[in-house]
Amino acid sequence: MRILVVGGAGYIGSIAVKKLLAAGNQVIVLDALYTGHRKSVDPKAKFYQGDLQNQFLVSQILRNEKIDAVMHFAAYSLVPESVAKPLKYYDNNVSGMIALLTAMKDADVKYLVFSSSAATYGIPQKLPITEDSLLNPINPYGDTKAMMEKIMHWADKADGIKSIALRYFNVAGALSDGSIGEDHSPETHLIPNILRSAVSGDGQFTIFGNDYDTPDGTNVRDYVQVEDLIDAHLLALNHLVKTNQSDVFNLGTAHGYSNLEILQAACSVTGKEIPYTIGPRRAGDPDSLVADSTKARTILNWQPRHESATEIMTSAWKWHQTHPQGYND
Repeated sequence: MRILVVGGAGYIGSIAVKKLLAAGNQVIVLDALYTGHRKSVDPKAKFYQGDLQNQFLVSQILRNEKIDAVMHFAAYSLVPESVAKPLKYYDNNVSGMIALLTAMKDADVKYLVFSSSAATYGIPQKLPITEDSLLNPINPYGDTKAMMEKIMHWADKADGIKSIALRYFNVAGALSDGSIGEDHSPETHLIPNILRSAVSGDGQFTIFGNDYDTPDGTNVRDYVQVEDLIDAHLLALNHLVKTNQSDVFNLGTAHGYSNLEILQAACSVTGKEIPYTIGPRRAGDPDSLVADSTKARTILNWQPRHESATEIMTSAWKWHQTHPQGYND
């Protein structure tokens, strides 16, 4: 297949590009490089630099490259920033989705796999969270993802664009060879911040809040290893083409780890004591998010291979040891 990966220079998108190529697909990447890294894009993929909201450019790429399907990773994704700058998130995320779907309609491209989020659920009424759980986001980032899913639903009804939304829980880790990993600026994700602190020995790591309604008072999250996550994307795309039916799937391990448990796993994997301080809560953070991924495991036959915090941490540590300055090394 000829697949356009939007946001293919980002952390998750660049690993998707690599795995899609390895599976024998021809891959075209569109990325504005606002937060992505050109160095992370596999040289075997054709690269276009541009904004998803440039509908004319997207239409041209879809037509000229004879695209069969799109994978969409191009959204702003920092929860605290979305609370501070909501209009930035609605403009980029929601408007970007509208531009993409309009271009897909124009070019008659009918298949879309979308990077959604567990942030669409907000504070869950029960755990683990199933796909039928109420969508009630508590931050603008999660709200934009829920809106994007809704727009996809109506584009299916009106224009026959079939889509699968994959609601990620916490994505972590790196490629097993350590060649691609997380490099955000600013970095807000727990695991890379712990490991950066382990590399630098600066003692600057902060856990935000220890008064949540969890066993040790720190946030509980379901961590899914990034390679396992991308395996689910390939399975979802094949399922979408085979069935021609839109759907939604949770991607998680059904096991939650608290921030302190993740810190303990990092100490174990790195062999280092990692000092930390407790800071105030971050705006928009739910207490616990744990997935029920039965649907993806059953329908897509998704079988994650790295389900423990230690396994996830091991790949992330390999990346951070070899790239202490990220892609600037």
